[in-house]
Amino acid sequence: MAVAEAQLYAKVSNKHRGRSTSALLEPLLAKGFPAHIAQKALVATGQKTIEDAVKWLHSHCNDPSLDDPIPQEYALYLCPTGRLHSRLQDFWQESKRQCGKNRAHEVFPHVTLCDFFTCEDQKVELLYDILKQVGDSFSQSFPPSISLTLHASPSYLGFFIDDIQANVLKEFAVAFSSEASALADCHVKPSLKQFHLTLAHRFYPHHQKTLEQLAKCINPGEPCQWVAALYSRDMRFVHYQRLRALFQYKPQNIDELLINAGDLIYVDPRQQSDVSEGWVIGTSHRTGCRGFLPENYTEKAHESDTWVKHREYVFNTASRPFTKAGKEPNLKLNGEAHNLSISRSVTNVLSLQNAALRRAVLVMSHGERVDQVFGKSWLQQCLTADGKYYRADLNFPSSLPRQKDSMKQFECDPPLSCCGIFQSRLIGEALLDQEVTVSYVYSSPALCCVQTAQHILQGLKLNQKVKIRVEPGLFEWTKWEASRAIPNFMTVAELVEASYDIDTSYRGNFPLSSLVPSESYEDYVSRSSAVIKQIISDCPSKGRFFAFPAVPGVILIVGQGSSLASLTRALTGLPSRDSRDFAQMVRKIPSLGMCFCEEQREENKWKMANPPVKTLTHGANAAFNWRNTIMED
Repeated sequence: MAVAEAQLYAKVSNKHRGRSTSALLEPLLAKGFPAHIAQKALVATGQKTIEDAVKWLHSHCNDPSLDDPIPQEYALYLCPTGRLHSRLQDFWQESKRQCGKNRAHEVFPHVTLCDFFTCEDQKVELLYDILKQVGDSFSQSFPPSISLTLHASPSYLGFFIDDIQANVLKEFAVAFSSEASALADCHVKPSLKQFHLTLAHRFYPHHQKTLEQLAKCINPGEPCQWVAALYSRDMRFVHYQRLRALFQYKPQNIDELLINAGDLIYVDPRQQSDVSEGWVIGTSHRTGCRGFLPENYTEKAHESDTWVKHREYVFNTASRPFTKAGKEPNLKLNGEAHNLSISRSVTNVLSLQNAALRRAVLVMSHGERVDQVFGKSWLQQCLTADGKYYRADLNFPSSLPRQKDSMKQFECDPPLSCCGIFQSRLIGEALLDQEVTVSYVYSSPALCCVQTAQHILQGLKLNQKVKIRVEPGLFEWTKWEASRAIPNFMTVAELVEASYDIDTSYRGNFPLSSLVPSESYEDYVSRSSAVIKQIISDCPSKGRFFAFPAVPGVILIVGQGSSLASLTRALTGLPSRDSRDFAQMVRKIPSLGMCFCEEQREENKWKMANPPVKTLTHGANAAFNWRNTIMED
């Protein structure tokens, strides 16, 4: 048992467990469930219905922590509803799309009244009663409307609440904490700092201006009804990451975890160092069971996705009255007043200007290679005794391009598998569906990258129209080459002869002769930075990227997995990763993983955004021998 968990056990083991007379508890006891487990089920489901609790108990029948006496943690939040909540949610989504995820995205819009505290399961009902009683006592004094003032700093953006109204909220929080401490034996600390509703927190400084512009489009005077809501979370997993399962996974081994689509998984980053590549070890929120699961079956979830909402008190007061017809309320940004209608107009004008100025870069890793499926000795599996190529498996390409040198050169420069070709064309078709216009295409000299670019263009119906610029400077970190030598890539003439749409007039910024075997990490980062800056310089704006109306021409770059970090971080001005972190990160990048960067012309900057299409996820398909499998006794 971990030290932290042992301390939690010691903290609660001597607490008195009185039996509740809850109307929900008695039917569970009648079904034969022990009192402490029945109470845990009720608390875990927010004490809503008997059916919810029974379902939870059945799901957790194999939960090794079912008998643990560790209580939940609770927090009291003031949350907006109505049109203001909708506008805040719009900001959440758009800020995440334009600037990426920040700390504020982990939790829904709220004002903290009382931060997290523990309460024994059998006393949680007392908290419900206290919330109602204190809410009733403040129903008449609760502000009829709450004035919000926008405040910004290099690492924080949010609305501050007017001091007079904040004082009433603080009195409410103090009253709740006092009653909870006295009646439910909880140590509750009311929030006494500046009351605020966070919009963004811990973001990159160069995103501040964009976030401010988005925040100015929120009218804080929108109709809103405020509710005081009580939430709980499992205190064992406070510092864990949350993942959401995208697909069902049925265990193949005893140490693997059964997951259903939509399941939430707790993952401790500190326990992943010894886990096999492509896997994580986690604990299911739905079942409480722990085991290994494939990482590419999941996506990141928000912290509050695993929280449980228990009760809320609705303050039935009128929203802010609009006494001046036709006028927009003002907001203050660092003390300066802004009219919202003017701010929206300025934002719209900027968007129209940006539509004629912005460019975008889509960096993509290559499709599935044959050696990734059949191993480093793949070529030996499909050569006849006299050295001729034949297709030993349907996932091998039907033929190999002609090379002037020995066919052995393909061992260090392997082609795509048939699945890799299909993947690439599928991505091209998806880009076409989203009406993405690709103006320029750059590729690493590696054959798998050139083939990926070719088949993406075919999916886009742009083959023959847009030529591939082969750029040696896009090749991966040469230290990772197993042969400790630069591969003997196909020449431009050989690629053209093999019917690849190559720009024969293009001269690379880094000639092949400049690639040094086993280069240092610093040299690789420097090379990547130089080549992406030169590519941007060589590609003026043209065309229009209709899926994102504010972005005109897309520059497609196909490289290895390392390109996604080395190119985009250099382009957006982010520092390079430590070489060890970089290597671990690259291992997690799948075939055709992609990153998307948008140009901020007015700021002379680039920023990360969501790619125009989703990535492609699929399972493994092992080789099958009917004789050994079906006929075996």
